[in-house]
Amino acid sequence: MGMLDGRVAFITGVARGQGRSHAVRLAAEGADIIGVDALRDYPTITYRMGTQEDLDETVRLVEKAGRRMIARVADVRDRAALAAAVGDGVRAFGRLDIVSANAGISPPGAPLWRLSPEEWDDVIGVNLTGVFNTLAVTVPAMLAAGNGGSIIVTSSGAGLKTFQNLSSYNASKFGVIGLARTLANELATERIRVNVIAPGTVGTPMVTANKAQFPLFRPDLENPTLEDCKPAFASMMPMGEPWVEPEDISNVLVFLASDNARYITGTVFPVDQGSNNKA
Repeated sequence: MGMLDGRVAFITGVARGQGRSHAVRLAAEGADIIGVDALRDYPTITYRMGTQEDLDETVRLVEKAGRRMIARVADVRDRAALAAAVGDGVRAFGRLDIVSANAGISPPGAPLWRLSPEEWDDVIGVNLTGVFNTLAVTVPAMLAAGNGGSIIVTSSGAGLKTFQNLSSYNASKFGVIGLARTLANELATERIRVNVIAPGTVGTPMVTANKAQFPLFRPDLENPTLEDCKPAFASMMPMGEPWVEPEDISNVLVFLASDNARYITGTVFPVDQGSNNKA
């Protein structure tokens, strides 16, 4: 018996990274998965996004765990595409119980006055408007199912305190906390809980392949590598590791999705080695 037997989860940004980890972990606990990913690169973002091969691998891993998955290509900025994916999944699986608003991108980094309007639009569009769209198209399906449920929004340590040269990212991640906490109050009487996870640095391509950001952490080097940056990452973390793993975030997500968290709503959970608590 899994903690989530018979339940259905919708996950954005599911092709790889935290999204894939969430899908596999939820499936291991008995949930069927509806997942979307844009499978496209953004001109203002310097690391590559997920591919069809990545999405296919997520489906394979969910099925290996013994559960079903419906995967669709959809950009979270496209509300109609998200609604279509949710509709396909609910028709196939009969219900919706869990939402993971996970999709996000991270820019190269620059002072605010040097940001292009295009970069601002991409980051806010995916990280903030994309979460708004995800919530807007999933709440009606959860209400219609009448089973209560759990919505988990992925913010960031950058949604709890600011980091220089990441103003668009900071703004988006602060913003989703406001969205989630407002929605928690709006849905409490329906027994739909809304919580936020605020990861610190996580070992996904958003960090490990985001070479344009490396100079933010090692400004003393002309072309720093990931290995060069690891000590800088670790120095920000009281527990001393350069990053946590996607599975560490998924463990908290499963808890919040389960009945073990049945009276927890409107709360932000940092998973960051204590970095937000660091003076």
